[in-house]
Amino acid sequence: MSATSTTNLPIAKAITAGLRDAMHADDKVLLMGEDIGVLGGVFRVTDGLHAEFGGQRVVDTPLAEAGIVGTSVGLAVRGYRPVVEIQFDGFVFPAFNQITTQVAKMHNRTAGAVHMPIVIRIPHGGGIGAIEHHSESPEALFAHTAGLRILAPSNAQDAYWMTRQAIECEDPVILFEPKKRYWVKGDVDPDHRPEISPWQAQVVRPGTDATLLAWGPSMPLALESAEAAAEEGIELEVIDARSLAPIDYPTIAASVKRTGRLLITHEAPVLGGLGGEIAARISEECFYHLEAPVMRVGGYHLPYPPARMEHAYLPDLDRVLDGVDRLLEH
Repeated sequence: MSATSTTNLPIAKAITAGLRDAMHADDKVLLMGEDIGVLGGVFRVTDGLHAEFGGQRVVDTPLAEAGIVGTSVGLAVRGYRPVVEIQFDGFVFPAFNQITTQVAKMHNRTAGAVHMPIVIRIPHGGGIGAIEHHSESPEALFAHTAGLRILAPSNAQDAYWMTRQAIECEDPVILFEPKKRYWVKGDVDPDHRPEISPWQAQVVRPGTDATLLAWGPSMPLALESAEAAAEEGIELEVIDARSLAPIDYPTIAASVKRTGRLLITHEAPVLGGLGGEIAARISEECFYHLEAPVMRVGGYHLPYPPARMEHAYLPDLDRVLDGVDRLLEH
């Protein structure tokens, strides 16, 4: 049942609502994944959808990510719009070959004759106290692959509408969902499509002294850092990247030209992380506006640590504020 007015929902349930409304709008939309049917998924994001739409449209699959994604390719070729759930971020790698060599390439390989309207939902990021393979941030691996679109909602409103818009898209979309924020509530208005495109970044807090860019699970840290910096008289402009492929460079560059400084924070390791690509591009486009080198704060170049150590691995307020101090020293 579709909501008819603004309501307050956790991010997980906003995604559920987006999936439900998309399935009502188009009977070619179907869901596939491990334990997503009767159980409703390990995070209960698909809870109730199996009972509502049946096992032909909410399909419990074997534990075989390559097979799940490969099957979605065949379904897309036949005119369906499959939405695939990867149970945890670290489980996506068995399907990496299918995603990067088939899902991402099929449209180009067929000279535009075949579309791949596939959505691959991936809960990502740390902060939930899980064992290894359950707290990865692999967005850079997919952003490097031409042919994929990537969205990273950080709030309930974006989670609902990005789910809907990803399913409507004719290109394959990876939807990175911030698992540690699944139960954070926010207002959702399903009746009014946002004016801003899902592929656009958004300035969520204006500022004058430096720009702080983040996405998905790192957004609360970015806003907390801006609040803390303001107590010291430093005004940070905070941008939610929202789309990681394509990246909305015009919005980021316009902010940097106003502030003269850029700090990027993400949970993925700094080495080879998406922040490095953004830093290089902004350095090229905004060279004469920069008052300091573009800086990054992220995870370390280590395997994700055991749960008791993840607090030392993930960026925190002190590390971000230290990055701000280093920016302002120049």
